[in-house]
Amino acid sequence: MEFLCLPKLDSQDFDRMLIWLMLWISGALGQRDMEDKLFAFPKESSTSYVRLLPEYSGPFSEATVCMRFHSNLTREYSLFSLATLSRHNAFLLYYYPGKRNQFLLSVDNEDHYYDLQGNNFTEWTSICATWNSSTWVLWIDATKYNKNGKQKDVKISANPIIIIGQEQDSYGGNFKASESFVGEITDVNMWNKTLTDENIMDYFATDEMSGNIINWNALDYKVFEDVNIQPYVDPYPCISV
Repeated sequence: MEFLCLPKLDSQDFDRMLIWLMLWISGALGQRDMEDKLFAFPKESSTSYVRLLPEYSGPFSEATVCMRFHSNLTREYSLFSLATLSRHNAFLLYYYPGKRNQFLLSVDNEDHYYDLQGNNFTEWTSICATWNSSTWVLWIDATKYNKNGKQKDVKISANPIIIIGQEQDSYGGNFKASESFVGEITDVNMWNKTLTDENIMDYFATDEMSGNIINWNALDYKVFEDVNIQPYVDPYPCISV
């Protein structure tokens, strides 16, 4: 019979290991395949969010972020917040509902507002934002919105903090409950390149595209406070014909 020998642990080492295991089991820490799962944000809060840990820390001279979400909120809210030491809106996706009905894409603190047409985010919606310094494109489902950047050679500096559920007004914090997300988010991916129109349409049509910075199918993340991981059922499944 063979035995596995483990090193002797003192009480502090054992306590640290126990805490780490509890965090791992609870889903609060670790890499996980999130296919067919979602993050649910059940209520307004200034303390509940998910921090996504990138595969590569930058800097970035171009980027694409895609995700799926739905919400019943009638006030403004943040969907994706990437902050650096020098810019709290290094890459921000933010929605203003109601009569205003605008989406904000901010890169390196430069804000671009997109006037939307007939969107209802109470249903599941797919969104992609792609940027490469002079070109800014927002996709909402099959609708494409273009903007031209004012700044040239803009870069997102290294060591970003990436958060869903809150908007960072400082590097990793200064959250406001009035800007928090309430609803469900899934299939979050980020690339350090601009995706083509064909890539974007592939993302909308399938769930098989994985980012090289944030990869939903091998996601490194930390959950804070009241955020739940739940099953996700595609509301628009492909049907064989």
